[in-house]
Amino acid sequence: MKKTGVMNSNISRVIADMGHMDWLGIGDAGTPVPKDTEKIDLSVRSGLPSFIDVLKEVLVELEVQKVYVAEEIKTENSKQLEEIKKVLPDVEIEFIPHSQLKKDLSVSKAFIRTGEETPYSNIILESGVIF
Repeated sequence: MKKTGVMNSNISRVIADMGHMDWLGIGDAGTPVPKDTEKIDLSVRSGLPSFIDVLKEVLVELEVQKVYVAEEIKTENSKQLEEIKKVLPDVEIEFIPHSQLKKDLSVSKAFIRTGEETPYSNIILESGVIF
């Protein structure tokens, strides 16, 4: 049995398979996932697990060099944006239209669905390298 880190076997597998510049999405319960993108559904009920808790756990194992979030988060969910900045203080954030973020999920390795129900709580993580 795995002793530390992400215990969900699907998330752990996807993280282990990530290469430099691959993408992994994490988002709220309402995010439409393209049919060819693997969906790892963690949602249990409204708010459980939260977007930020899942993001924090993924970041324990995944090296991230850049993230993409919806431009709309600045005005529609600034609290969530501040939380993202706290857990990724030294990572470049690129703001893109929400419609583009949803389209970009089609080239992500996977999408992790949380129980989050606040608007624009979605992110695409671009993997970095550790050397």
